[in-house]
Amino acid sequence: MTAVTERPVETRRLNATRAARTGARMAPLFGLPAAGVVALLLYLPFLWTTYVSFTDYDGLASPVWSGLANYKAMFSDPDLIGALVNTLLWVAGMITLPVVLGLLVAVLTYGHKWGTWLRLPFLLPYAISGVAVGVIWGFVLQPDGALGQALGFFGLPGAHTGWLQSGPGNTLMMIVATTWQAAGVNALLFVVGLQSIPTEPLEAARLDGADGFKLFRYHLWPQLRAITTVVIGLSIVGSLKTFDVVWVMTQGGPGTSSETLALSMYKETFVLNDYGQGAAIALFLSLVTFAASILYLRYQLGDAREQG
Repeated sequence: MTAVTERPVETRRLNATRAARTGARMAPLFGLPAAGVVALLLYLPFLWTTYVSFTDYDGLASPVWSGLANYKAMFSDPDLIGALVNTLLWVAGMITLPVVLGLLVAVLTYGHKWGTWLRLPFLLPYAISGVAVGVIWGFVLQPDGALGQALGFFGLPGAHTGWLQSGPGNTLMMIVATTWQAAGVNALLFVVGLQSIPTEPLEAARLDGADGFKLFRYHLWPQLRAITTVVIGLSIVGSLKTFDVVWVMTQGGPGTSSETLALSMYKETFVLNDYGQGAAIALFLSLVTFAASILYLRYQLGDAREQG
């Protein structure tokens, strides 16, 4: 009787083992469609862009191999150097203003009875597109726009200032406009981080006399490290590819005083029909974004290991 009952058990185990092995062999096949889509939409365009960046190509005739000519022209063009400087200015501005303002809003409204409603005015601008932000702030900042009229009405200086007429002031004003849109989502992310902090250590810290800035500095801020890494990482990537707000508000002008690398890439490719130069800028921008992201994450993870 025992031998009879043991055989079906052994058979079931053997069948389960065979099924598991078959499933392990078949699993990669289920990933092939997704891998094909990624290759089609991501890797192939990247490889094509890399090839075009080494050619002289106007989008109509066949690409003609030109070696490093596009890259030499890019690094010797003062306008593109200025676009790189403006892009770095965007990076510095976007990891400072929206992050600090979002953190401030999150901390001041967290735990407040009307916290959700107090954060709502900061969240609403995030619901509109970058193009809409550019249109709104273009109206506000033009010489006879809403800001100039308000300053003139109250008799304050700056009523007829051309906020977007010279650099780097125009870039700074566009960073302010983007901060208006981005601070809300940063505040929301920081609130998520605050909600993940255990309440017991905070209550113990309050009993020990920690309050206000001391409570934030020594108890809240260290607990927000992970979410801060996410917020700053997203800000770096987003600022490096800034395009829509700049295009709507200034189109990179006057001249090229407010161009970013993304805008220069667009102009070279679709305005001047120099696809080779545009591809070179695109590849350079992609490498800068990738390198900045990797270096930032390695720095944060290394620092976290040291503290851990």
